[in-house]
Amino acid sequence: MNDRQLQFSSLAAAGEELARLARAKDLISSATWGLAQTLIHCAQSIEYSMSGFPEPMSRLFQRTIGSAAIGVFSWRGRMTHDLAEPIPGAPTLDAKADPAQAVERLRASMRNFLHWSEPLRPHFAYGELTKQEYELAHAMHLANHLSAFRVKA
Repeated sequence: MNDRQLQFSSLAAAGEELARLARAKDLISSATWGLAQTLIHCAQSIEYSMSGFPEPMSRLFQRTIGSAAIGVFSWRGRMTHDLAEPIPGAPTLDAKADPAQAVERLRASMRNFLHWSEPLRPHFAYGELTKQEYELAHAMHLANHLSAFRVKA
């Protein structure tokens, strides 16, 4: 298992690790998805926080299980979830996606989120989140996924 157990509390911190991984010539991974698929998945999550998730869970789920889950993750400062589970209703992740394009898509989604001034849409599982709560959720999501990749020495 290659879980580095990274912890980020902001998108800026996640961006630093993204840059480090993007510069690497070779990565070792324990992830089911390749780096490009993983980065696109993370970009989708950030994009959907602004545009709306395609298939949200019920409001009851969001207000109970989802709310409790994000509360525990925030308290611990670390998220854990199935790293091969796509966002419900999101387009299938292309196994042949270009890693450089995936890095740029994720960077763009992070920039767009940070400059977003309109209301955010409910998270498909966690429900309504403030911008600060969403940034932490995105940062923890990135930490969880990027923990499966490390630079080959």
